[in-house]
Amino acid sequence: MPIFKYKAFDREKKLQEGLVEAANKEYVGEILKEKGFSVVAISLVSGGKKGGLSFLNRVGAKDIVVFSRQFSVLISANVAMMQVLKILVDQTNNLTLKMIVSEVADEVDAGSTLSEALNKRPKVFSNFYVSVVKSGEISGKLDEVLNYLADETEKDYDMMSKIRGAMIYPAFVLCSLGVVGVVMMVFVVPKLTAILTESGAELPLTTRILIGTSSFMSNYWWLLLIIIAALAFAFRFYVSKPNGRRQLDYLKLKLPIFGHLFQLIYLVRFTRSMNTLIVGGVTIANSLKVAAEVVGNKIYQELIEETIKEVEDGNSISSVFQNSKTIPKMVSQMLSIGEKTGKMDVILERITNFYGREVSNMVANLMTLMEPIIMVIMGVAVGIMVAAVILPMYNLASSF
Repeated sequence: MPIFKYKAFDREKKLQEGLVEAANKEYVGEILKEKGFSVVAISLVSGGKKGGLSFLNRVGAKDIVVFSRQFSVLISANVAMMQVLKILVDQTNNLTLKMIVSEVADEVDAGSTLSEALNKRPKVFSNFYVSVVKSGEISGKLDEVLNYLADETEKDYDMMSKIRGAMIYPAFVLCSLGVVGVVMMVFVVPKLTAILTESGAELPLTTRILIGTSSFMSNYWWLLLIIIAALAFAFRFYVSKPNGRRQLDYLKLKLPIFGHLFQLIYLVRFTRSMNTLIVGGVTIANSLKVAAEVVGNKIYQELIEETIKEVEDGNSISSVFQNSKTIPKMVSQMLSIGEKTGKMDVILERITNFYGREVSNMVANLMTLMEPIIMVIMGVAVGIMVAAVILPMYNLASSF
């Protein structure tokens, strides 16, 4: 639906601004009148084409990081909640988030708590985020909790940004090689191998495979596209099911080079979210429930769910982790120490910092390692082309 920006005086004759999603201006006016507002101006912000707003103005991790940081700074400065939300509406650049914050401000003004308003928007504010905010409201330390949440959200965003940045170069090179390979097979190879085919000479196996592959791609490219699309659809359908998702998450942990990196990422995500929740005043059992949703891997989620049962039965948090092959022994031992000393938040922070550095170092090493690997792939591709095309042509020319 279209989004409208309004200016109106509230019941206390104070000028208010905000965003409303409605079918037309008349309906916006009715909504504002129901709230007791006197309308000054209503203007169209977005035409609201289906899918347009969500696609072009999707709320990303960076938007939430900036929102959290600004929120924590304003709350720490003892600015009133409603005033903070109004300032954030003006400060937020993302149109979708701007509209959401405006709606949250209206709900808070109507009597809802901040956590209740955020909880109605799970696609933007995760259960983890809402739980931390709720704990801050209950404890009366919302400013401290929001500041800590902003720090931890920023750290998590920085870590994932480094990993994505490290993968951009090899992904770009490999995609470029794929495109060049397709162009060679469809347009270049047929012309080079035409002479060899017409000569009637016996061709090596590599040359026959290359000619066959090139011929298939040239004549049946449409079938190849259908096969790729069907495989992509089948893959997405399979991983959308619980068993398929579990299999994919299991394979991620078993990959030769990247498996260990994935393990560290999930571990850091778990310990960081647990630390943030516990510092925010959430109980260990509830922190585990939220962390199970945040970790992003079925194998780790199942481990955490088993741990929740153990904790609810009065057992140690480290009892399940001690028997798991995907959790380092040091982690379970440190968690046990944290329980015994009552300093779980300190222990979790140290684990997070230690394995966070491990992730950074491993990403840097992978970047260094990827360059020679890509060079080897390019060398092998060139070698196959030489062996399959150039050498037979050389032998053919030598026979005359």
